[in-house]
Amino acid sequence: MKDLRSLTIEELQEEMKALGQPAFRAVQIFDWLHGKKVSGPDAMRNLPLSLRETLRQSYDCTYLRMELRLISKEDGTRKYVFELQDGNVIESVLMKYDYGNTVCISSQVGCRMGCRFCASTLDGLARDLLPGEMLEQIYRIEEDLGEKVSHIVVMGTGEPLDNLENLLRFLDLITHPKGKNLSERNITVSTCGLVPQIRKLAQEKRQITLALSLHAARDELRQSMMPVAHRYSVAETVAACDEYFSLTGRRMSYEYSLVKGVNDGDSDAEDLSALLKGKNCHVNLIPVNPIRERDYQTPDREHAVRFQKILEKNGINATIRRKMGADIESACGQLRRRFKTQE
Repeated sequence: MKDLRSLTIEELQEEMKALGQPAFRAVQIFDWLHGKKVSGPDAMRNLPLSLRETLRQSYDCTYLRMELRLISKEDGTRKYVFELQDGNVIESVLMKYDYGNTVCISSQVGCRMGCRFCASTLDGLARDLLPGEMLEQIYRIEEDLGEKVSHIVVMGTGEPLDNLENLLRFLDLITHPKGKNLSERNITVSTCGLVPQIRKLAQEKRQITLALSLHAARDELRQSMMPVAHRYSVAETVAACDEYFSLTGRRMSYEYSLVKGVNDGDSDAEDLSALLKGKNCHVNLIPVNPIRERDYQTPDREHAVRFQKILEKNGINATIRRKMGADIESACGQLRRRFKTQE
């Protein structure tokens, strides 16, 4: 059955037409789902009882159930485990900043990209998330928090560009004026570097920020960390990002996880500087979150600052991401994996 929460207003209008209902019912349903964020047709009080019954019997309506919520004692970060209607579980993170509340959402159940520093990929990919399931992570967190979410990063479990069609529909829905009406400029999408999909996204000319998980400036080193690097070289991946900037005007963000003794040396910083020299970009340095199943370790703060200073000396804008939620296993995939093993 079709998922009501994943349908656009235009698609809802077509569904209403097929049911012999007036077009304005589609606007009412969309408002209930994305404005009032109700759980399903039973709550849509201005619809005829017969239509509510038809919607309940003939359509799905994505609604996530919170299974677990952890709140960091260090910085107030909240980590959630949500159960999907098919029994799968996903995770999301709420981070509070001076400029507002940011939610990091998942785009897939698991991941097939195989990056060595990420717990999300350890059990492989189960399935893609529907647009409604991406939206629901935000809606349920707002309900739990009692506050609005102002920024979204699609950087949780999964590779967003491996689920591109549903991602684009999610963007259409979350930015719709009759829904949450979030600005695309407040949305960041992360990718490990699927070059054809980056180029396709560039053609959309959206105003989201694209963040490339780079993590190494040399092919051999990147290949040892990320299987995707065997398919697409550093040069062609960065060229696709240049195209994204050219077509959208949006500054690229490059994510660089610092792993002690692997990619955090002075020569690595110089290589990265040479690769990005002259580009309108920002480098986000991320001291890696260790996971039990891997042997990657976090460099100390002094080492990370040294790496940052080398980039800045070479004219590359760089910041070190503040570590948040470490006491509640906020790194991608950690909590979901622990929750599954305890079932």
